[in-house]
Amino acid sequence: MKIREIRSCYRRIPLKKPYTISSETFSDVELVFVEIELENGITGCGSGSPAEEVVGENARMSFQQLQSDPVQQLVGRDIRHFQQMIYEVRRAFPDFPGTQAALDLALHDAFCRYLDISILSFYGQCVEPLPTSVTIGIMPVEEALREALEFVRMGFKALKIKTGGVETAHDIELLRRLRETVGNDIMLRADPNQGYNERQLMQIYENCDIELIEQPLPVGREALLRTLPLRLREMLVADESLTGPASALSFVQHPQPFGVFNIKLMKCGGIQAAREIASIASYAGIRLFWGCNDESSLSITAALHAAYSCPNTRYLDLDGSFDLEEDPFPGGFELKEGKMIPLSRSQPESGVRV
Repeated sequence: MKIREIRSCYRRIPLKKPYTISSETFSDVELVFVEIELENGITGCGSGSPAEEVVGENARMSFQQLQSDPVQQLVGRDIRHFQQMIYEVRRAFPDFPGTQAALDLALHDAFCRYLDISILSFYGQCVEPLPTSVTIGIMPVEEALREALEFVRMGFKALKIKTGGVETAHDIELLRRLRETVGNDIMLRADPNQGYNERQLMQIYENCDIELIEQPLPVGREALLRTLPLRLREMLVADESLTGPASALSFVQHPQPFGVFNIKLMKCGGIQAAREIASIASYAGIRLFWGCNDESSLSITAALHAAYSCPNTRYLDLDGSFDLEEDPFPGGFELKEGKMIPLSRSQPESGVRV
């Protein structure tokens, strides 16, 4: 079955409320969407939402790349060769992971719709549904406590707290008070977004009861992380440092700087590259943490399918669609007591299905 047409569009969508991380405040998100239509009318959908500060690409750049000749040359190709086409896309756009991800997702979706199965069914489900964390941005302590309690009332079992934007003493007070407020059954994860130095990281580790710490030091400081105690390194999550399979290979060498890999489709270029990272991590005994940017449910669901197809998946942080004022592709999963459950019915409007 051949590809008849490839269409794309760009959208800017406001967030329900602005949020702050250690380096920036966000009030909206830019997204790009791709549709791949087959000769029989089946349409596969994909989306891109790259973080320019991490990968050097934004959605406007992705949209420009999606108008280029290498994309249109996929028209007329047999969708059954979708994996080969993804490899070609990765070679054609090596510096544009958002472009890669949008096309990877659309090609996966078109092929699986052609077979009348889901992406998750195609690869096979290896883990049971997991709870996703939800994010608390940098804000005053009392406000953060109120937001945390509201999330707990909504059924969430894991909270990710943005830190690193103020004094370390503030972060320690916040994390301690959060633990006192939500109790011991709620998982707390800290994400300083490269905002700590070694001393600050050790202070957080020694004084706070938390499950994980994402990307504590700036990219390029991984050698320093290798000198830290093993117990601490096992709870460190590679995020901005981990941009694809090549960086994954560098981080599995002992002593390993990270015990967990944060895989984001928008950072590595889609499902195919994500599963390559997952395989590298599996052989090295590294657990997987699936993250996201602010994204539509379309790409969040694709990440969920990829996550559940990998046996070393242990953590989810796929809350990126919760913040959108409007989601162009709602559906694809549901939340039950904080766990993300792929929907068991067809979702023609969502671009992914189970």
